[in-house]
Amino acid sequence: KTKVNEASVDEFLSKVADEQKRKDCFEIIKIMKQVTKKEPKMWGPAIIGFGSYHYKYESGREGDMPQLAFSPRKQNLTLYIGVGDDSDNPLLKKLGKYKTSKACLYIKRLADVDRNVLHELIAGSFEKAP
Repeated sequence: KTKVNEASVDEFLSKVADEQKRKDCFEIIKIMKQVTKKEPKMWGPAIIGFGSYHYKYESGREGDMPQLAFSPRKQNLTLYIGVGDDSDNPLLKKLGKYKTSKACLYIKRLADVDRNVLHELIAGSFEKAP
C-alpha cells in the first residue's frame, strides 16, 4: 500500500538521472504547492503527494490517498490528477502533447505542454478532490 512517509522529496528527486526531468519535477512541485498551499510529501517510495483524504469503499476497503500527486516514471512524468475520465475537457485540447489513463496525465517533459493550461488542470483537479 502507498502510504505517506517521512522520506525526503529533495533526496528522491536528486536521484532522477535525467537533468531536464529533474528540473521539470521541481517545476511541478512549485505549481502543486501554489494550488494546494501544502508541502509535498513522499507517498511510498516514488510518489510525491500534496494533501490527503480518507476513502472507504462499499466493500469495506479504506485508506488514505494524496489529493494531488505525481511521479517521475521512466517513460513519463505521471500526474495523478484525475483527468482520464474527462477527455472532453476543453483544457486538454489546449494542453499540448500528453496521454491519459483513467486517473493519470502522462507528459514526457514540461516543454511539450502549455504550463498555464497545466496549472488550470491541476487547480481544477484539486477543487474536485475530496
